[in-house]
Amino acid sequence: MKPRIAVTLGDPAGVGPEIVARLCVHPPTLDMAELVVVGRRELLNAGAKSCGLPAPHVEVVEVGEAAEITPGRPSPESGKLAGAFVEKALELVQAGQAAAMATAPISKEALKAAGYPDTGHTTLLARRTGTERPVMMLAGERLKVVLVTIHKALREVPDLLTVEGIVHTAQVTHDSLKRYWGIAAPRLAVCGLNPHAGEGGLFGDEEGRIIAPAVKELKAQGIAAQGPLPPDTVFWRATRGHFDSVVCMYHDQGLIPLKLLHFEDGVNVSLGLPIIRTSVDHGTAYDLAGTGQANPASMIAAVKMAAEMAGAGE
Repeated sequence: MKPRIAVTLGDPAGVGPEIVARLCVHPPTLDMAELVVVGRRELLNAGAKSCGLPAPHVEVVEVGEAAEITPGRPSPESGKLAGAFVEKALELVQAGQAAAMATAPISKEALKAAGYPDTGHTTLLARRTGTERPVMMLAGERLKVVLVTIHKALREVPDLLTVEGIVHTAQVTHDSLKRYWGIAAPRLAVCGLNPHAGEGGLFGDEEGRIIAPAVKELKAQGIAAQGPLPPDTVFWRATRGHFDSVVCMYHDQGLIPLKLLHFEDGVNVSLGLPIIRTSVDHGTAYDLAGTGQANPASMIAAVKMAAEMAGAGE
């Protein structure tokens, strides 16, 4: 039986309606999952029209009220709808009416303008589910990375790193790789923070003071973790099968190599939530909105991963 996946339209002023419209006529996706679009039918149809497609024949759960939305022009109205779509999709999954949710991109600025206190999907879902510390994974066929700190200024990162935070991120990753990817004994690479993983303290002491003790604790728990490893070589090793995931200390440390390899088909996965949620790994692309040129590959990959995770988690 195909899993039922709740797919949100994202910020309706962005490319979400277009990539979801393309998703709804993608035969391999329709073969693997039953789609229910969470949004507004007129927005989905407008996205299909921009792509030169007929109105999709798919179930739509109507959310919110009709609003004047202009492609490429985010607004409080588009942010309000984007947030409402996510909240409704969450309700469907929590009620057992969908096995997982896959989300099109939203704008942090538009979400904030609409009055939401959240900085994106992950914090919104964490708040609504009472999850204290979810973990962000970016995943592709060749590389999976997780982040200890996420949307933080680079100058703040060293002060935000803790043994507890690294251990928590690795534990959630380890458990998720076992549950959803069927890896019996996940192998985790833990990045250093500084060049050459600190070079024995020459370039910073975070490796010896924080990261190495975290790795020691993980090993004591029976988790196959190695580190702190030099960030300039660890991703090469991971893509050659030495590790199942790389634990990264900050946003760009993990996302630059991930997007180099998986710019079009990478998937954002929220680990540690009580539900399955995947998403595209790109933004709203307001410059492309309404042109029909947005690539749906990441949205397709997100639904595929959501369906596979739902099947594995049963």
